[in-house]
Amino acid sequence: MLVRIDDFTSQKLKFWSFISMLLLVFVHGYNLQERYLQPFSTVNEPLTVTTFTSYLLANGLFRFRIPMLFAISGYLFAMADSKGLPFGKRIGKRFKTLLVPYFIWSGVALLTGWLMELYAPIKQLILDTHLMQIDDTRMLLHDYHWYELLGRWIVVPIPYQLWFIRSLFFYNLLYWGIRWCVQNKYARWVYWPLMLLFWLSGFHLIFLEGEGLLFFSLGVALQKGNINIGNPIPKWLLLISGIIFLTTALVKSWLAFQVHIEAWQPYLFWWLSLLHKICIVTGVITMWYGSNKLVQWCMHQTWFVAATAFSFFIYAFHVPLVTYTIDPFLNTMGNHSYSRLVAFLLHPTLIILVCIGVGYFVRKYLPQGYAWSTGGRGL
Repeated sequence: MLVRIDDFTSQKLKFWSFISMLLLVFVHGYNLQERYLQPFSTVNEPLTVTTFTSYLLANGLFRFRIPMLFAISGYLFAMADSKGLPFGKRIGKRFKTLLVPYFIWSGVALLTGWLMELYAPIKQLILDTHLMQIDDTRMLLHDYHWYELLGRWIVVPIPYQLWFIRSLFFYNLLYWGIRWCVQNKYARWVYWPLMLLFWLSGFHLIFLEGEGLLFFSLGVALQKGNINIGNPIPKWLLLISGIIFLTTALVKSWLAFQVHIEAWQPYLFWWLSLLHKICIVTGVITMWYGSNKLVQWCMHQTWFVAATAFSFFIYAFHVPLVTYTIDPFLNTMGNHSYSRLVAFLLHPTLIILVCIGVGYFVRKYLPQGYAWSTGGRGL
C-alpha cells in the first residue's frame, strides 16, 4: 500500500525547504577572517564569544540543511512515480526547473560582475572579495579568456550555491539506477555501504558528491519503503538525538580553535570531519521530528506562508550579493566587542529581506522573467 503524505507533512516539507534557504544565507554571511568553510575548517583567531558563536552556528548547528534538502528532494521525486509520467518528460521538466534557472542566474552574475568591474570603486570591492580570482595573477573577469568565461558560466558559477541544483539534476538522471539499488534485496547490501563510504570519505567526482548521493538515496528509500515520515519517533530517541546534535556541534566548534596545539594538529582533520558527520545526521533527525509545534505555528502565520513563496529566489539571489556586502557592512558596524557577531546576525537578515523585496517586485512586474528564473516556483 502506497503511503501518502498528509497535509501537515506537506507543510513541514515546505517549511524546511524555506528555513534551509534562510540558514544558507547565514552560513554564507560568516564573517570571520577565513570565510571559506569546510567540515574540517579551523579558526586561526582567538576564542571569543563572537568567533565561537559564529563558527558554532555556521559550521555546526546550521549544517544539516543541505542533507535534509537532498533527502526531501529524493523523497518527492520518488513520490512522483505515482503520476505515471514518462521518465523522459520528467527529466525535461527538471531541466526547466533546475538547469534553466542555473544558467540564468549564473549568466546574470557573470554579466553584472563584468559591468561592475568597469566602475573603479566597485572594482576594488570585487578585488577584495577574491570572488573572480582564477589564479595568482588574474583577479577579475576582464582577465579571463573567452573559454574561461564560458567555463565560469557553465561549470563554476559565481553564485557558488548553484552547485546544489546542478547536482540534484544529475541525481534525477540517475534516479532509476538509485531506485533499483535501494529496492533490490541484493544490490542494497553493496549500495548502502558504498554510499556510506563515499559520504565519510568526502567523495566528489565532477557533479556527483557523497553527501548528496547518500541523502537523496535515503529520501528515495524512505518513499519506496512506504515509510511515513510524518509519524513521530519515540521521545527518548528524539532527546538522545538532540543531545548528540548539540554536543557534537559544541565540541567540534571548540576543537576548531585548538589548531595552536601542535600535538593535536595531525588529528584535527579527522575529529572535525567525524563530528561533522554525526552532527549532520542527528541534526536532520532532531530538526525534522522535533519541530512540529514550530511548524504548526509558522504555517498558520499569513506573513510566513507568503514569504515561503520566495524560497528559491532567496537561494538564487543572495550570492554574490551577500559576498559583496560583508565587508562594507562590517565597516558600518564599527569596531566594538561584538560588532562582528551583531553583523553576522543582522547582515544575512537584511539580505533575506532584500531578496524577498526584489523577488516580490520581479514577480509582480516581470512575471515571465520570474517564472523562468525560478523554474516556475512561488508563482
